[in-house]
Amino acid sequence: MTENVFDDPRITALGLLVETYSGLAGRFATQLEEHNLSVVEFEVLMRLARSPGHQLRMSDLAAQTSLSTSGVTRVVDRMERDGLLCRRACPSDRRSSYAVVTQSGRNRLNRALPDHLRIIEQWFTGQLSPEDLDHLLVSLRTVRDAVHPGATAGSVANPADAHHEQPATVIDTGRDER
Repeated sequence: MTENVFDDPRITALGLLVETYSGLAGRFATQLEEHNLSVVEFEVLMRLARSPGHQLRMSDLAAQTSLSTSGVTRVVDRMERDGLLCRRACPSDRRSSYAVVTQSGRNRLNRALPDHLRIIEQWFTGQLSPEDLDHLLVSLRTVRDAVHPGATAGSVANPADAHHEQPATVIDTGRDER
């Protein structure tokens, strides 16, 4: 008896992950449009809001997202024009700069979060028992760390920058856009 390669559980696991992401991404995009945010803008705001001092070096922001360094520069330029964030020179490396969430950016994020959390609860975390969610988080971190080792770059405060604020208390949505 020959095994059908198309029934391989590895293919099924990846297919389910892709289908789940696609279904959630569509719901997130619609909800975020109501707050005048694209999925990538939301991802940038979330990553900055969750980082020490509400900031990341541009290179770390690129490493944490699905964007190239030039892609991050374009997004940051646009978001800076919209007043959602600003740039700040890195005191320890003049070649680097930080992207920093402004109060306007935090306000926009705070307005979008209740609806975003409702969608996450309704269509994702609410579908799982607390134990299943704990297991899923461990599994997703394991895979994420293997395939995207830069995903947490810059997430620990640099002791040289003593003026960091504490990170905002918001949820980790992971990578919202590829």
